[in-house]
Amino acid sequence: MARANPVDKHDARRRALADSALQTLGELGYARASLREIAQNSPYSHGVVHYYFADKLELIVYCVRQYKAVCVTRYDGAVADATTADGLVAAFADKLCETIVDEAPMHRLWYDLRAQSMFEPNLREAVGQIDRTLEDMVWRVVTRYADLTGTAVALSPHAAYGMVDGVFQQALLGFLTGDDPHALDTLRAEVRDLLPLTLRPVPVGAGAGA
Repeated sequence: MARANPVDKHDARRRALADSALQTLGELGYARASLREIAQNSPYSHGVVHYYFADKLELIVYCVRQYKAVCVTRYDGAVADATTADGLVAAFADKLCETIVDEAPMHRLWYDLRAQSMFEPNLREAVGQIDRTLEDMVWRVVTRYADLTGTAVALSPHAAYGMVDGVFQQALLGFLTGDDPHALDTLRAEVRDLLPLTLRPVPVGAGAGA
């Protein structure tokens, strides 16, 4: 029987620690969480957590990278399965709402970390990399939408991402605070309104299939 590579075992333990830490980090946020606090709310001792992660910053960056690496693939099915533009919009909006309901604390942690990167230089590279993967995810949706409508995208990937991210963040805020009981319905409506704005206008007399 083959023995596990020490490097693989080390990486597996880091992933397990990150999975355990995510819930605490999502509840407490960047500023309030410490390695000791994270350890107290996990099956692992403070010493074990500190062995695998030098400090809180390293652990949080690892956690969010791991989470977002999974998150950005969740929309690929909607893109691959879509046969109509309207169907793609509905599937994309539904998935955005689903992740808010199921994983609001994780999204809150991400926005917290992104804000902290403006003050914490050591966070900027990791946050920038994660942002680019999210931008690429939105771009896959937008370009597929353009293909299904028979038109071309009018915006840059950066601008398209900014539009979607903006309405998503507002919906998350309304959902978390309870200030907007219709936050998810509003998000669905805004996604339906926004995606057509990413396309070049169709000339009068020209048709585009939906």
